[in-house]
Amino acid sequence: MSRVVVLGGGFGGIAAATRLRALLEPTDEVVLVDRRRDFVMGFRKTWAVIGSGTLAEGSRPLASLGPSGIEVREGTIAAIDPVGRRVRIDDGRLTADALVIALGAEPAMNAIPGLAEHGINIWDRSQGSRGHTALEAMASGRLLIGIFGVPYVCPPGPFELALLARERLAERGDATVEVFGPMPIALPVVGPAESAKLEAVLEVARIPFHRAHTAVEVDAGSVRFADGETMAYDVLFAIPPHRCPQVLVDAGLAAPGGWMAVDPATLESSFPQVYGVGDCTAIKLANGLPLPKAGSFAEAEGYVVAERIADAIAGRTSTASFAGEGTCYAEVGGGRAVEVRGRFLADPPLVAIKEPSPEHVTSKVAFESERLRSWFGS
Repeated sequence: MSRVVVLGGGFGGIAAATRLRALLEPTDEVVLVDRRRDFVMGFRKTWAVIGSGTLAEGSRPLASLGPSGIEVREGTIAAIDPVGRRVRIDDGRLTADALVIALGAEPAMNAIPGLAEHGINIWDRSQGSRGHTALEAMASGRLLIGIFGVPYVCPPGPFELALLARERLAERGDATVEVFGPMPIALPVVGPAESAKLEAVLEVARIPFHRAHTAVEVDAGSVRFADGETMAYDVLFAIPPHRCPQVLVDAGLAAPGGWMAVDPATLESSFPQVYGVGDCTAIKLANGLPLPKAGSFAEAEGYVVAERIADAIAGRTSTASFAGEGTCYAEVGGGRAVEVRGRFLADPPLVAIKEPSPEHVTSKVAFESERLRSWFGS
């Protein structure tokens, strides 16, 4: 009998656990550990802020994976020993034959002085109702959407939020929406030509994008940048800096200030049978930028890792490899969305943004429903 322990119940963790359960013998154990009790699709956070959907509609309890043969444990990962593949969870301990680490990226609101006091972290699902209340109370003034560090989870997300918020605010007043970030273009990973397509949509919607703006401090009503410039706001939606979980740094799986390093093809760390998937990892692309932190990549990585672990347990040589292909959708208002699709591990990365269409919104909704049904049976 073998035991595989999966740390994290997000896209990558659930994908790995469900595929492992399908591939392994019934006597083999698959254990999934997460501090939360449920899974929610990431883009639900934007819908909750805008008011077009709720978190509950897309939420599923992790415990519902149990009937399929996955043991789900709720708890906080206190320590990881990658050499012995041992994990301490609160007061309990687990030892694994293979270990999958899918702990995501942690928001660091306190990295920017004043941000936690004055900004609304709309990437935190617990802040959705607060963001929605603030948005609904606006009839005038300036809504500022700030990207406070890179990399961050879901690169098109802040611009989708801006476009949907602008549409919502236009229904009842003259409030403005603006976006800032430290990037030279909106989506550096897709390149200038493709990024210009999204920037053109912002321009048509009269949403300024303040590029190359690195925020260093937030006060009540204003943001200060590295060059001394300040920008006023009435409501501040924040995409905070993201950090690798400290438990991975403490375990020697990530350098301080960095991310968990894995083989781009196999997702294996420098420790045998210890794999990393999703937002806690860093995979460098041919253009020098990191692979975007997006659910579709975490899912694909989880499936590859599951196949490699199953092959290793069975004594087979595995050919499963991560191809770096991914798709995501960003709504732009008017019932339309763009599709971002590409081969990110190509040299150079081959990524395209398709024109806005209602069909892409349909595909986005299907993306959620298909995974919830596949993983949770509903």
